[in-house]
Amino acid sequence: MNIDPITLEVLTQALISTVREMRATVCRTASSVAIYDAKDFSCGLFDPAARVIAQSEDIGSHVVPMPWSVRSTMEKLGASIVPGDVIILNDPYSGGTHLNDVTIVYPVFRDDRLVFFPAVRAHWSDVGGMVPGSMSGKATEIYQEGVRIPPMKIIEGGRTNEAVLELLLANMRVPEERLGDFNASLAACRVAERRIHEICDRYGVDTLLRASQMDIDRAEKRMRQCIAALPDGVYCYEDYLETFMNDTFEPLLLPLKLTVSGDRMIADFTGASPQVPFPVNSTAAVSSAGVFIAMKSIFDPDAPLNQGSFIPIEIITPEASIVNVKRPAPAGSHGEIRKRVIAAMVGALAQAAPDKVAGDTCRTSFHNLFGGFDTRSGKEWVHYEWSSGGNGGFAENDGPSAMAPIDWGDLVTVQSTEVIESRMPLLVEKSSLAIDSGGAGSMRGGLSLARTIRVLAPEASYSLLSDGAIVPAFGVVGGRSGLTVGAWMEKNGRIESFDTPGKVAGSLVKQGEKIHIRSAGGGGYGDPSERDIDRVVEDFHEGMISRAAAHNVYGVVIDPDGRVDTQATKSLRETLKRAVRRFRAVQCVDSYERGAISKRRICRMNPRDARQLGMAEEDLMELDSRRGAPVRAWLRLDPEVELDTLPIDSHGLAMLQIQEGDAVEVRVLPGPNAHIPASTLTARAPAALPSTQSGRIRADPEY
Repeated sequence: MNIDPITLEVLTQALISTVREMRATVCRTASSVAIYDAKDFSCGLFDPAARVIAQSEDIGSHVVPMPWSVRSTMEKLGASIVPGDVIILNDPYSGGTHLNDVTIVYPVFRDDRLVFFPAVRAHWSDVGGMVPGSMSGKATEIYQEGVRIPPMKIIEGGRTNEAVLELLLANMRVPEERLGDFNASLAACRVAERRIHEICDRYGVDTLLRASQMDIDRAEKRMRQCIAALPDGVYCYEDYLETFMNDTFEPLLLPLKLTVSGDRMIADFTGASPQVPFPVNSTAAVSSAGVFIAMKSIFDPDAPLNQGSFIPIEIITPEASIVNVKRPAPAGSHGEIRKRVIAAMVGALAQAAPDKVAGDTCRTSFHNLFGGFDTRSGKEWVHYEWSSGGNGGFAENDGPSAMAPIDWGDLVTVQSTEVIESRMPLLVEKSSLAIDSGGAGSMRGGLSLARTIRVLAPEASYSLLSDGAIVPAFGVVGGRSGLTVGAWMEKNGRIESFDTPGKVAGSLVKQGEKIHIRSAGGGGYGDPSERDIDRVVEDFHEGMISRAAAHNVYGVVIDPDGRVDTQATKSLRETLKRAVRRFRAVQCVDSYERGAISKRRICRMNPRDARQLGMAEEDLMELDSRRGAPVRAWLRLDPEVELDTLPIDSHGLAMLQIQEGDAVEVRVLPGPNAHIPASTLTARAPAALPSTQSGRIRADPEY
């Protein structure tokens, strides 16, 4: 069947408009603040072959993995699905993301023929588990993260299974909100059903299905053209997830081998750390989504999203690893794995197309959970906070600050103070951009968001599930790293750090005490000493960078009146360029060290060289050739290493795109307590935390 271009576009936009109406329905009818105000939900249309057909301004981290959920639904229930059925699920092992993301799959029939699945994935603020909000930074198995729902019929033949619904809600906090969110998703799917029938009444079901296939075909063609434009080759990169096993810090390796051959691509994560009894695992669906989101956002951002964009890309995710979790390991950190996969893709693609990529984004989904039982009102309450961080700088401009990254769609990233304070026993005392948090560069990384939240209830529970508290977002082509994630509790004017940065489970907060949270900054793009001087001055006057950063990082001298000393600036920039310490790369056999679970890259350095750089054993450092993304490693002091040299294995040399004898720049990275006033900090860091992360505190009024 041939369809003319006008009719094809009308039908394409009709389906996208249907999804937009679904979204409007959810916003107008949901009960949770996280859904109706902050828009932590997504809608989409899928076909019986589990392919995404249409979406709108939805969250990529929801929509892109949803075909796995539809596929699981069809595998389990496909033969028995009839008109009037509605399926509910949240099981990560069945194509879900994490347990809080509850998905409603709604089959639509036309003339007794199953044609589409409208579906809604919405973040329910609580689904049970060990802490209010369900996401604990210290869960050891999935059963501690809430009620696990495999694909099942919550409505069968038009009749709601009240017993099952009651059982689910009885195991969730604030069940009346959960019921409201369920009904909102159901209403959105019913709206989609009506619109699909209206389109079929006008154009016919066969024409609509043919148009859907043509959309998939042209999306596939576009992506194949994008891949074919890249140089054939194998591009590798590696990143790390953060975990604390028995309160001992251990990074988990996430390696990527990206193979480009003609118009096809293979993303291979073989070698990823085995899954762990700690919330740093995710599903194959989410890991694959990270690859797809990176490719779509970088190379084909303007065209509508459907399954065709993903056909030319093969994903390899080893089973029972952090990128393909299996029962019973926890899976609440799907956002952290997804962002690390995107970062690995950026690191690899920076070698093939440096002008197309940006610095690393804000490193984490930054799940902050407050909740408890308010004895004054006699009610349970849960607040889910995900203050967004900075995005990476790119060739044309600075990275956006406190803005949704590429995997978050139109998710609200600075939640409404008025709504929070009217619905929760909380007072938002401060919301601001954290000074000096964006990675320096010729194009600066975006700044992170700092918030101070005071508890007004007699007591509350605070939990945090995040990443990037130790390993920050990297810059590219010479750009510097952004600031790490941070969270602290304030009691009686003293700020306490948590014993496991980025991972908190049900910490007691009493009335009047405060939680300070700071999301991560984005990585910079290009050499900071080449940033336009006027931009540096503007950043200083806007409070985005300090006078010290303008001087020490960007080489711009600003006098007490806020004016630039042009001659001093020229001299300082030349001095800073000459002062960059570079080492000669020497190839070695192996640069990895085994830990209890995974392995990590180490870099051996002569102690005299380390002292000159102010570095100590176990410091986290980055090696940079300024030809792509830097390589991270932990310092090992070795007097046998020749002065002014760095032993690097062949894999590291390849990631840096250098050969033995080439120059490598070395930088030490700041830790989780950067920007906290030292005079107010009470450190509670574990003894096994690397020295950079526990000891180096920058005195600064902003945190």
